[in-house]
Amino acid sequence: MNFVDMLVFGIYPYIVSVIFFAGCLLRYDRSQYSWKAGSSQMLTSKNFRLGSNLFHIGIIMIFAGHFAGLVIPYEVWTWLGIDLPTKQLIAMGVGGFFGVLCFIGMTILVHRRLFNPRVRASSSIMDTAILLLIYIQLLLGIASIFVSTGHMDGNEMKNLMSWSRYLLTFRPGEAIEFIGDVHWIYRAHVFWGVTLFALFPFSRLVHIWSVPVKYAKRNYQVVRQK
Repeated sequence: MNFVDMLVFGIYPYIVSVIFFAGCLLRYDRSQYSWKAGSSQMLTSKNFRLGSNLFHIGIIMIFAGHFAGLVIPYEVWTWLGIDLPTKQLIAMGVGGFFGVLCFIGMTILVHRRLFNPRVRASSSIMDTAILLLIYIQLLLGIASIFVSTGHMDGNEMKNLMSWSRYLLTFRPGEAIEFIGDVHWIYRAHVFWGVTLFALFPFSRLVHIWSVPVKYAKRNYQVVRQK
């Protein structure tokens, strides 16, 4: 058993899980005034709506795709009549499309964050760091699509799904057996993806928990003229 693999892909995800849940609960309990998206649209709205919309549409669909790919067992996909090569092809196509949308949106937001003097002056170190980390993670995800074209049998995807399955069922020793031989692009993508959850409670990403689901069902505001 490789000690580094066990530490990074077997133990580290559990440590991050504790940080993620405990950190979010403590921040919500003790620092609710910081629980916000911290929008900088008031500082300058140029290209903000385009970049934000493309980013959010892309990232939501990418997250849903990762959840379906890593959490739903591959036996379920087989039962639905979708074999691993077909699932890989679907993941590459759908992930690639929304990855490009997200990339365009993020490029606009990153450029705005780094090169607009007003936005940069109002940004914290964590604001910039989390945006750049998501950007790097997105680039790794897009790069993994090109790597996947070299093996269309779905085996590496199955290895990642098996790693996730054994990790979620608290069997890290068996989990790392499936991730040790996958391409370094996938390993880097997994590592930085897990790291994002460790930084989540300390960044503006916490606003995800407060998505306004009830907004669609709220009563209309009645405004009467005097």
